[in-house]
Amino acid sequence: MIPIPLWTAPLLMLLLSGCVPRIELAAPSAPITINMNVKIEHEIHIKVDKDVETLLKNNSDLF
Repeated sequence: MIPIPLWTAPLLMLLLSGCVPRIELAAPSAPITINMNVKIEHEIHIKVDKDVETLLKNNSDLF
């Protein structure tokens, strides 16, 4: 077995203490802006029976 000097343990601990990760939370300096330029288009297609279609033509005051 190889003898290990007593000063190696403190030296090893000192070297490994520099490897501790650092996490930092900070607020952004500028405000967050969300640009919502959205264009919505839609089409509605209705299929109607012939009987209902003639009813609607004859009684146009229903709607």
